[in-house]
Amino acid sequence: MAFPDRIERTLEIAHPVSKVWAALTTAEGLGTWFGNTAEVDLRVGGQAKLTWSSGDTATLTIERVEPTTVFAYTWPIYGLPEGDPRRTYVEFTLVPSATGTTLTMVETGFAQMPEADHKTAFSGNTEGWTNELGELVAYLDGKL
Repeated sequence: MAFPDRIERTLEIAHPVSKVWAALTTAEGLGTWFGNTAEVDLRVGGQAKLTWSSGDTATLTIERVEPTTVFAYTWPIYGLPEGDPRRTYVEFTLVPSATGTTLTMVETGFAQMPEADHKTAFSGNTEGWTNELGELVAYLDGKL
């Protein structure tokens, strides 16, 4: 049985590409909308470390940096034990639009999981992206 491998969201954001890029790639941005604090080494092979007030943490390994157009990373799969080597790939693409920025987020890599773990990871991240992208927009709008 094949499982969904991809979560994709496209948003029209009423802010310029440069502002959206900074929200995605800086410690200030990521540490406000995606975590509570962040450290970012913005280069291919660099890491971004996120910490939430709950004590949860995530380490992102940066895979692609094409300033103001593409930012991508791999990160641990939700629900798997710490240290599990399987990761998903998350890519943000930014395109200028008449009203600001068209942002597309794609996360792939869920098909590598066994059936027992797939549902937890895929549904957790599907719900998570709905919440997190809403927080990204709120951050950009000055509401966080």
